Amino acid sequence: MRLVERDQELTVLTDMIVRSSRGEGQAALITGGIGCGKTALLAELATAAQEFGFQVLNAGGSLAERRTPGAVLGQLLRDIPHDPADRAALAALAGQSDHESLGAAGPVGSIVTRLGPSALDPEESHALQRLCTVVEEQARRIPLMLCVDDVQFMDELSLHGILLMLRRLPTAPLALIMTECSLSRTADPRLHAALRRLPGHRPFTLGRLSTEGVAALLTTQFGSGPARLLAPGCHAVSGGNPLLVEALAEDGRHTANSPAPRLDPGEAFLDAATGCLHRGWPALLHIAQALAVLHKDSPGPQTVARLAEVEDAVLARGLRALDNAGLLADGRPRHTAVCDGALAGCTGEELAVLHRRAAELLYEEGAPAVGVARHLVAADRADAPWAVAELREAAERHLAAGRPALARPCLDTALRHCRDQGERLRLKALLAGAAWMLDPSMGARHLVELADALRDGRLPAQHAVMLAKYLLWHGRYDEAADAIERMTRRNGGSADPLAAAEARATRELLSVTYPGLVPHSIAEAGPSRHTAFAGDPRSRGAAALSDVLRHGPTPEPVAAAEGAMRVMRLGRNTHEWLTCAVSTLLFADRTEAAAYWCDHWLSEAHSRRVPLWIAEFSSLRAGIALRQGRPLDARRLAKVALAQVPAESWGVCIGGPLANLIQANTDLGAREAAAELLEVPLPEGLFSSRFGLYYLHARGSHFLAAGQPQAALDDFTNCGALMRGWGLDQPSLIPWRSGAARAHLALASTGRAHELAREQLVLAGEAFTRTRGISLRALAAASRPSQRGTLLRSAVAVLDESGDQLQLAGALVELGTADLRSGRVSSSDTLFGRAARLAEACGFPLPACRPGAGSAGVSGSAVSVPSIGAPAAVRGETLELLSPAERRVVELASAGLTNKEISGQLNVTVSTVEQHLTRIFRKLGVRTRGDLPRAAGE
Repeated sequence: MRLVERDQELTVLTDMIVRSSRGEGQAALITGGIGCGKTALLAELATAAQEFGFQVLNAGGSLAERRTPGAVLGQLLRDIPHDPADRAALAALAGQSDHESLGAAGPVGSIVTRLGPSALDPEESHALQRLCTVVEEQARRIPLMLCVDDVQFMDELSLHGILLMLRRLPTAPLALIMTECSLSRTADPRLHAALRRLPGHRPFTLGRLSTEGVAALLTTQFGSGPARLLAPGCHAVSGGNPLLVEALAEDGRHTANSPAPRLDPGEAFLDAATGCLHRGWPALLHIAQALAVLHKDSPGPQTVARLAEVEDAVLARGLRALDNAGLLADGRPRHTAVCDGALAGCTGEELAVLHRRAAELLYEEGAPAVGVARHLVAADRADAPWAVAELREAAERHLAAGRPALARPCLDTALRHCRDQGERLRLKALLAGAAWMLDPSMGARHLVELADALRDGRLPAQHAVMLAKYLLWHGRYDEAADAIERMTRRNGGSADPLAAAEARATRELLSVTYPGLVPHSIAEAGPSRHTAFAGDPRSRGAAALSDVLRHGPTPEPVAAAEGAMRVMRLGRNTHEWLTCAVSTLLFADRTEAAAYWCDHWLSEAHSRRVPLWIAEFSSLRAGIALRQGRPLDARRLAKVALAQVPAESWGVCIGGPLANLIQANTDLGAREAAAELLEVPLPEGLFSSRFGLYYLHARGSHFLAAGQPQAALDDFTNCGALMRGWGLDQPSLIPWRSGAARAHLALASTGRAHELAREQLVLAGEAFTRTRGISLRALAAASRPSQRGTLLRSAVAVLDESGDQLQLAGALVELGTADLRSGRVSSSDTLFGRAARLAEACGFPLPACRPGAGSAGVSGSAVSVPSIGAPAAVRGETLELLSPAERRVVELASAGLTNKEISGQLNVTVSTVEQHLTRIFRKLGVRTRGDLPRAAGE
């Protein structure tokens, strides 16, 4: 280990060695935390002493040899040469032959068997005195430096020998340098007392490195610049312990040459932390293990001491030792690798015992159920009478806070050990809710059992609300109907206002989400419209959505929805009401506000890491993006929704994200991708839900863009029939009439198209909303050419205000085409140019203009725009913009004839041909003759 920030200690200790060489014996004790560089400093001193002509003798204590008498002295003195007379005397004292006394431990080893653990009789004391005399005489021949590492583990006999040497020290050319590691138990107090009696004694304490010291230690491997950047993070993880710093550097060695090297704790750090903890007394490891097991709790000292099975005084010393080693920060393990190191040697059963004991201690102390449950789950035991109840309470708290991934193992553990059938049903109901938030298909296996239990009266009716929604999601409509009936009966006279409010909100939501199964008459049993807007936030969100879908956009439900969102937080009991509130804004054509709130809740869902919430808000945000005319964003968000919750787990709600993805691909011109999505299997009952409407409309848009107007008309009219039958016939929900009108135009049924477009315009009202803009576009397409300009200018103004970029681009193209036909070439160029800029900004394609084609901008899908600046996109279908004379010029020019040859063929002047070509280029948006289409073939 390289020495850093140890210059002062090294200078003073080197001076002591020099003085000892002059006959002024010196002794020093270097203390410090585990891994803080004591051994490295001792080795540096030994090198310096050898340069001054010293003989250096080394020994080290160890916990394993602490009960081996003479273990340290045997190491320290084995290399001292003895005169034959001294050797014989020592061997005789030990009662051995001269040959035997030359064994590995020398005469010390033979004395060991006759000495007691703490007291010496006169003969034994004389033996150690003589041994010290041998050392002193050797020092007078050549200066000696005795290095003893880890004196806290020194055996009793060696301690007596060291104490004798300290008494002879002042008159001998001898340096005795020792190190002591601050562990849960210090070195023998007699050693400390003897050192303090020496003249000029001063303690040496090695602290942990500063941030600058860490940077200096890292410089060798990473260079000075990167080392300075890495040092703060490295110091935070290592605590400035040099051993841990070097381990982190070793783990980061593979990133040393990368542009951004980093230091993440890895195998070397784990080994170093484990080694630190196993170098101490057993009590130190037990304390570290207790802290590791309890590191996510806030345990008091008594809890740690009881789990570690140590006394309070031992705990205090142990915590101090761990802090000195940089393993703790504010009394807790500094890094999870420290916890891993502490528990590295434990078997699975030992870990289970620790966690089980931790759960018992925390329960006895009244700790929160979440903390107790965590240890019960880790131990996989719930056999205590209170255990299942603690696990259930913890699961409920996790679910309320939006942590289903933590709730599920609590419920799994409780179910494995619960024998009470009633309690098992309650646990399964909670498990279905937890699994629902992670992946709705995971909880489906419990639904039939729970529905049967509810019907038989074995499941409390309080679970009927959530159970009804789960059953409807999965299309189990018979069981859902029974749950709804029970929910209605239970909450009709409920004394709990919160339960009654949730029941009313649930009925309201179900009546507009599954209107084919839940009649609105059930919902109407609740309060009046305006009373509902002033009630519980959940009721207000559901009532607002229901009001917009049944009565159209008005200020009251919009205000109610935004007011509800301002007082709600995202959680298990609020997320669906928040989606209701956002949907209210969306279907009220408040797209900008809907986007703001949806982004907020989507961010919250990501922070909670709840897949279902992320999926639902992503799908909702995709629908908002479509209404903003941003199909690229919509496609990305819809894919996120289906990635978070796979298609097979969405139940009937798959109609939402699937419709968004089909519509986005259609808008982007990716017709093959849209067609592939139509092959996704649809769940039974989809078309009994509001999500079926979205799917029908998206599929109709795809068919229309693909040139299948009859199939499109079938989907649009079926969508409309469902909406009328359910009392949800609002064009702000789905403008099915404009889609059907475009399909009728493609089928040459102009009268019916005009009738549908006019009807939708009336329903859309007078406000400048997206729905009104769409309706004006459809009416213009179905009207006489002389009326189109006025209608389209109104559509452009409305759509510009509403914010739907795709619909606006379509209206601009249609208006530009009308102006072009009327001879207003300059105006049309301006309109086409603006449409092109919108398309470029939002990422939708700009195929050639197709005047008169029924599919142009049918329902907010593929917009037909002349490709301004991209003449290669011009097709022969645009030739109807030209006069008959201009068409003949195009035919001849595209065949390769020169202007003179064309003039000869048509019997006109060359100047006339040039004038024709100028107008042709402007009308078609091309720049060269090579971009002109062939009149006959294209």
